Amino acid sequence: MPIRTRAGALTAVAVAALTGVTALAAPAAAAPSPAFLSAADLPPHPSSSWTAGEVTDGVPDELRLCLDEVFPGYDSRYRPFHTDLDTSARQLTIVTGSTAKAAALADRMNREIRSCAGRIERSDPQVEAGYRHYGRVAVEEGARVHGLHTETSWGATDIRLLSVGRDGRTVTVVEWSQMGDFGDAPVRAFRKTTATAVNKLY
Repeated sequence: MPIRTRAGALTAVAVAALTGVTALAAPAAAAPSPAFLSAADLPPHPSSSWTAGEVTDGVPDELRLCLDEVFPGYDSRYRPFHTDLDTSARQLTIVTGSTAKAAALADRMNREIRSCAGRIERSDPQVEAGYRHYGRVAVEEGARVHGLHTETSWGATDIRLLSVGRDGRTVTVVEWSQMGDFGDAPVRAFRKTTATAVNKLY
């Protein structure tokens, strides 16, 4: 918003005084949009820097693996991240109509992630999937961190860390992924990333 010069401010006051017009209060500004993670907020990669993409409307395909049934009916935005190698990440945010709706959405997302490994195995007999719960993160209304490992019959193996966090009526999901298994997951650094993501919502 342009800064009013001193001369401009004095002129406005003089005009109001001369005309006897009572200034009306300006309407309240719209609530700011939730802020997203930056590349520097992600778990450090040992041999490549992170690059942040543009914030885009919609849902990244990678999050549909576990959460596809959750998204219909919600407006969402996301930001993708990548390294020069196989490691990638993304953050999605959804602003709901109330804190109660946000709490219900976050609870459902956590349930969907916890049951994701079983659903993957039932849908594709050539894939083995495993799940680990990495606990809560004490930030705003709370966050939970999950791990998901998949391995195909032809030897492809991938590890994902996912977190669901909430601040007021806004829910955010962060996902980190690369080739590997649970031993390759930077859980401590990802918990820090999760706290940063929730703190940046407003």
